[in-house]
Amino acid sequence: MSELRFPTWQKPYLEALVELDLKTLSQRIAAAESAIFLRCRALAVNPDGQQERQALDDALFSLRCLKRQKLKFPDWESGHVRMD
Repeated sequence: MSELRFPTWQKPYLEALVELDLKTLSQRIAAAESAIFLRCRALAVNPDGQQERQALDDALFSLRCLKRQKLKFPDWESGHVRMD
């Protein structure tokens, strides 16, 4: 994964995306979210990095979708909680 543009958070993010085991998936998502949030904090004091900020936003959105679809987390953003 050396070709990643932002490897400090993209590596755990991509590991979460390809994980098939649901028990491990939860751990991988938590690790990816942690890495992303740490990077967001680091970028908060840096006026540059707009492309990375957008990539971080996109990654967080994808992780939320993955959590809803695979781990059956509720959809808090829409105001609707799925009960299936």
